[in-house]
Amino acid sequence: MKAVVQRVSRASVSINGQVHGEIGQGFLILLGVGPADSEADVAYLVNKISKLRVFSDDQGKMNLALAAVNGAALVVSQFTLYADTRKGNRPSFTGAADPVLGKRLYEAFLSKFAQTGCPVAHGEFGADMQVSLTNDGPVTIIFDTEEQHAG
Repeated sequence: MKAVVQRVSRASVSINGQVHGEIGQGFLILLGVGPADSEADVAYLVNKISKLRVFSDDQGKMNLALAAVNGAALVVSQFTLYADTRKGNRPSFTGAADPVLGKRLYEAFLSKFAQTGCPVAHGEFGADMQVSLTNDGPVTIIFDTEEQHAG
């Protein structure tokens, strides 16, 4: 499972010209699911991201987590995080999970993240979406659950 987490001052996702989800301060999370991913990967990522200390404290140091700043998360499914660009100029997406597994784990991620107590907005799995954001910092951090298994 891969996630690109951007600290934002605001973010929104629209579908067919209508805002589907929006947040103020918090994280925009682009989430990709791979074929070997499981509920354990969901739990790992939610734990890591929800406790990620990248918001400024009183001394201006990145020391506070999402809940400490009353932040929210906007989660958008992003199978293109599994793009393989090694050959040619047209990426292959065969490394992404099939849509059934992808949707199940995306929805599990939304549910598990909501259990942290932070508000969660989201896009729609498989939809053509337009994402708007103001990256704060900029702060962008990439997570890959395969790295937890590497040694």
